[in-house]
Amino acid sequence: MTIDPERLLQRFLRYVRVDTTADETAGVYPSSPGQLELGRMIADELRDIGLVNVEQNRYGIVTATLPGTTDHEAPAVALCAHLDTSPETTGKNVQPQVIRDYAGGDLVLSGDPQQVIRTADNPELGDLHGCTLVTTDGTTLLGGDDKAGLAVIVEAVAMLQQATDVVHAPLRICFTCDEEIGRGVDHVDVAGLNAAVCYTLDGAGAGDIDVETFSADLAIVKVRGVNIHPSIAKDRMVNAIRAAGDFLGRLPQGQQSPETTADRDGFLHPYGIEGGVAEATVRIILRDFDTEQLAVKADLLRRAATETMASVAGCEIEVNVTPQYRNLGDGLVKEPRAAAFATEAHRRLGREAQQTIVRGGTDGSLLTEQGLPTPNLSTGQHNPHSPLEWACLDEMVLATEVLIELAQVWATEES
Repeated sequence: MTIDPERLLQRFLRYVRVDTTADETAGVYPSSPGQLELGRMIADELRDIGLVNVEQNRYGIVTATLPGTTDHEAPAVALCAHLDTSPETTGKNVQPQVIRDYAGGDLVLSGDPQQVIRTADNPELGDLHGCTLVTTDGTTLLGGDDKAGLAVIVEAVAMLQQATDVVHAPLRICFTCDEEIGRGVDHVDVAGLNAAVCYTLDGAGAGDIDVETFSADLAIVKVRGVNIHPSIAKDRMVNAIRAAGDFLGRLPQGQQSPETTADRDGFLHPYGIEGGVAEATVRIILRDFDTEQLAVKADLLRRAATETMASVAGCEIEVNVTPQYRNLGDGLVKEPRAAAFATEAHRRLGREAQQTIVRGGTDGSLLTEQGLPTPNLSTGQHNPHSPLEWACLDEMVLATEVLIELAQVWATEES
């Protein structure tokens, strides 16, 4: 079965031009209208391909089924990607730039020449000479995270629908919204998918099977002070902003932060602060592969709060920690076929897969926690959430081939 790279490319380019930026402040689900627009577009494509039970529910979640072609009842396999893009960089008016037959070297982006994809920062480019790359123009993100995943899944089911002689397991499609703000599976009917296993298509490069993610909590730290006119503030004002600064200064310096950690090291990451003299709010994400270490990090925050309240007279600090997602590796041990069959799909294609960890989370973390084992697979995306984001079409083709082969591997099993 031969993938048509140009058809896959045009599918991807259609998707990235739709602004689906998630908005944490919107108060609705999905948090941006573009997610509904793109979902409707893809649902129509799935109907045209010939999938059944195609639906976009009132929350924007798109589901569909490609029936299996086995002579026995094989386990259903779910394929998942997300419609939204990160709010860290705008996804409005994306102008994708297609670079065919990449000859090597740095890539200066046309919309903002100050934005340069450098080979020194992207060593994987050294292995992609002659490939087709897609970049931004430097003024927006690209949206390869996760529209590369969307395009790969749709192309794979289109190929399988056409190939009537290929024996494959039933496939359940699930495209989610607001994954980038931690709400991707809030309105997914996991039981309704009726699948034995799921794969998120939300990974970088090619050949990776992500079998562990961070476990994650969110800390919201409320710092309360006393506001009064500065002219009469002596011995009466308590500045919540200064108290917040004191609190942040008590967190580990030069360690336990994203910029000082790698591999399996966890971190504390203050990523947002707002407020005024009377009250300030600090948002901090807690990450660790060892779930039990999240409680240790939360205790560190509470100790820092206690020390600040002792140091800054009159301030009050409240630390509220809520769970976000858990290491998907904790759940994958219950279904070893999930990663093993993905490895086998690569082997049948003459490739060597590597089982990897991801210093982040995917919808798969939450799906696994809810009882649906969900490793994450490569889709050819690179530098997510950034104006320097890019994708490799050749790696997207490889990902499509893996999905087609994976559907055949699962066809050998019986429910």
